[in-house]
Amino acid sequence: MALKKIKLEILGLSSSQSQTGSFALVLGETEGNRRLPIIIGMFEAQAIAIEIEKIVPNRPMTHDLFKSFASAFHFHVEEIVISDLKEGVFFAKIVCTDGLKKSEIDARPSDAIAVGLRFDAPIFTYENILAEAGIVLTDEEDEEKEESKEEAKPESKVKVKKESSKKGDDYKSYSVEKLNELLKAAIEKEDYEKAAKIRDELGKRN
Repeated sequence: MALKKIKLEILGLSSSQSQTGSFALVLGETEGNRRLPIIIGMFEAQAIAIEIEKIVPNRPMTHDLFKSFASAFHFHVEEIVISDLKEGVFFAKIVCTDGLKKSEIDARPSDAIAVGLRFDAPIFTYENILAEAGIVLTDEEDEEKEESKEEAKPESKVKVKKESSKKGDDYKSYSVEKLNELLKAAIEKEDYEKAAKIRDELGKRN
């Protein structure tokens, strides 16, 4: 019997409350209110964030390289599946095709999602994984209760990514020319979080 597949979307990416240098990637089912938080490393979080924010790095990052490589050999990523959960570790598959043959490539969820985003590939998981690891959020009060209950899942304390850019306020006094200079410098330094904030401020001016 085929397992029921459930479509997920990326809801947020924030610093992990428990592990310094780690991030919580929060996925949510598109047709429901369960959340699936996954702790990922800083490099993978950056690779996901810059693709969400559509920031183009000066040189291709590893996941961009994967896309160029796949495209050069006419492979396309069809979907990403969070396929398994063993002893608290999530497993994923990158499902790709050359138009004739389908292949499933084993990957960490963070890498799989960073790659999938570059191909606009949908993300799925199975009902049994969401049933085991999903967190149900209904309203604010429940969220508070869930956070105190979910000590085994510190990543459930999550801020949804598009937070009001408090730091963005720092850029209000700058001219457009200055903002463009700062944006270029931030990209060169690979400070993509700062680049996104500057770009948002530039967006408000246009």
